[in-house]
Amino acid sequence: MGGGRAQVNKAHKTRFASKASRHAHKIDKVRSGKPESSHRAAVKGARASRIQQSKAIRDKKRADLLKEKRSSKGSSGAPRVIVLVGLSSSANVGSLAKDLLTFAEGGDGKLRSSTVASPIYKLRTTVLQAPYGDLTSCMELAKVADLLAFVLPSNSLYSSDSSSPIDDFGSQCLSVFRAMGLPSTAVFIRDLPADNKSRQELKKAATSFLSAELPEDCKFYFADTKDDLHKFMWLFKEQHLSSPHWRNQRPYIMSEQVCIKPNDNTGLCTLLVSGYLRAHNLSVNQLVGDLCQKISYLSCPFPFLISFPSKRSMFQIVNTFVPDSSNQEPLLVENVPDPLAGEQTWPTEEDMEETNINNKQRKLVKRKLPRGTSEYQAAWIVDDTDDEDNNSDNDNQAGSGMVIDEQGHADLGSDGSDIDAVSHFTEKFDEETVGDTEMADEENLSKEQIEAEIKKIKEANAEDEEFPDEVETPLDVPAKKRFAKYRGLKSFRTSSWDPKESLPPEYARIFAFDNFTRTQKHVLAKIAELDGGTKDCALVGSYVRLYVTNIPSDIASKLCHPSRRIPVVVSGLLQHESKMSVLHFSIKKHDSYEAPIKSKEPLIFNVGFRQFTARPLFSSDNINCNKHKMERFLHHGRFSVASVYAPICFPPLPLIVLKNTDGEQPVIAAVGSLKSADPDRIILKKIVLTGYPQRVSKLKAIVRYMFHNPEDVKWFKASAMKCIFNSSIQQHDTVCMSLFKRAYPKWPEQLYQV
Repeated sequence: MGGGRAQVNKAHKTRFASKASRHAHKIDKVRSGKPESSHRAAVKGARASRIQQSKAIRDKKRADLLKEKRSSKGSSGAPRVIVLVGLSSSANVGSLAKDLLTFAEGGDGKLRSSTVASPIYKLRTTVLQAPYGDLTSCMELAKVADLLAFVLPSNSLYSSDSSSPIDDFGSQCLSVFRAMGLPSTAVFIRDLPADNKSRQELKKAATSFLSAELPEDCKFYFADTKDDLHKFMWLFKEQHLSSPHWRNQRPYIMSEQVCIKPNDNTGLCTLLVSGYLRAHNLSVNQLVGDLCQKISYLSCPFPFLISFPSKRSMFQIVNTFVPDSSNQEPLLVENVPDPLAGEQTWPTEEDMEETNINNKQRKLVKRKLPRGTSEYQAAWIVDDTDDEDNNSDNDNQAGSGMVIDEQGHADLGSDGSDIDAVSHFTEKFDEETVGDTEMADEENLSKEQIEAEIKKIKEANAEDEEFPDEVETPLDVPAKKRFAKYRGLKSFRTSSWDPKESLPPEYARIFAFDNFTRTQKHVLAKIAELDGGTKDCALVGSYVRLYVTNIPSDIASKLCHPSRRIPVVVSGLLQHESKMSVLHFSIKKHDSYEAPIKSKEPLIFNVGFRQFTARPLFSSDNINCNKHKMERFLHHGRFSVASVYAPICFPPLPLIVLKNTDGEQPVIAAVGSLKSADPDRIILKKIVLTGYPQRVSKLKAIVRYMFHNPEDVKWFKASAMKCIFNSSIQQHDTVCMSLFKRAYPKWPEQLYQV
């Protein structure tokens, strides 16, 4: 009936399906153990996990922010520190500091301290002035600043004397602060005109001038009238302050009061530092400077009172913590070396048997040895594997000297004199040399003539090229003695070098880690545990007094001197941070410093809260190589690695390098950051010995003036006598030979100075 209009259904695809899929509807899904939609459930579970993880992160941030607000406000919070810095000599920082303190205190205008407790804003505030022209003091104050406020007078914005309101000292301070890590920043604009339009125009001009120098979240404030200060204080109370990450890793105290308790006829004293504890809880068993004798809880000297008392309330000791000798961190600075640690012990029977087996296996290998070589000497001679050299017999008969092994080492052997290598090498090429320039024999020239000829060749042939590692072979000292500690390397990148080989005596006094990164994680985990517990710990935000023992009396008197303009900062040390090791810093020369900085030159290193004297060794930073080339100077425009003997520190930490000048303030020489503490980092000093081809024949030549006597040629024959040039040699070419030795930094004569 339907004809061609009959319904045609789609063919069933069971013939393409598997047997398991055709009978899937007959299997109980609960019994099979497979959910109905496993992929959909997996996607849903992953999404739920991400949502839960994000919620946990938000809750943690919210809890940290609430904890910070509670600690910075109320009766248990430490004062917020405002450091005022003048960007030019015309900035009147003192008047602004007085206005801020007077307005926040709400008293009669008499300032009793640089810290006030405002009953109106319920906020403790400390206002400090950075002395203009003193870079060291400005740097120390910036380390403890919660708000770094730059003072900018309005007359400097339209002054015709300069194109920028920031002078040279202001620019130098900004660069140092950026290298250290900036906290929250603000700019105070002073001496503004009365009309609002001019004030807004000057604020726009200040923003355009300073926006490139300061962070994006930097705020600009007017700071002339009481209304301006009231607006700032209200916003400052609610502002979330950021600080450098390195400062939040260690507990520290900025002193409100410092005094001395002398000891009996020892030249030492106990330093009493009172102040608010910041960043973390501080354990009485933790190292602070030297040893912490005890920690006392004191009543807060800046309570929130409606009417400020006529006299500051006396300190009252609320509680005292005394260290436990069994749990106290030991004060270890240097390792005590064992003078017998390297002595050879009497061999055991197992050692003797193993030695006999090795000797039997070594005798099975037939080697060509020089005549008269004993078995003991033969054990130190490495087989020559250079099959391409047809004159291997002659080389072996010439005695041993500097030998390059398969791994790339060049070891020093005994001096031999069987065959004159120089005469043999000269006779070999006499018949092949064509058209060379004859010169007088070196033996017939005097010392002055040789030096003049070397200088003449260098000036003529190497005028446009610079070899920073090039050295001259001395005429009066044999080269094998002058360069006895150097060795040749087949490849700087792939040749092996044992980091434990021939270490200096200073390495017996330092400490090393098996895994520096893992140790740092454990140390930071202990600090987190202190924040969770209250046993024998001073709580963050509390007002405490530290009793730091074994301080020299002359240093303590300088810290307590009335003329001192900056507070004393005492920082708690993490575990192991009192011990000496080899530290490596990524360092760059500062743009304002023009004088050369030489390796192993005494410099002042500011690393976080610490300051010490070091004699760094500069080197390159090779990524794909475990060896690094030593640099004699710190060059402009690129980063190097500075290696020093110093107390252990854990990164991240900023580095500010200062250089002492005669009778003047230290100037900034370089900036950088801490990389790691690793005594096994190999730094190689490279020297290049140069010679000049005199008799040339295609790919072969006789090279002169690299050595000046036959004994030196035989000593360095493993490196110098097996050269194959990759192209034809010209008369104006220079032949170079590279030698290497491991270099170490210098131990500082005086580690700390005040």
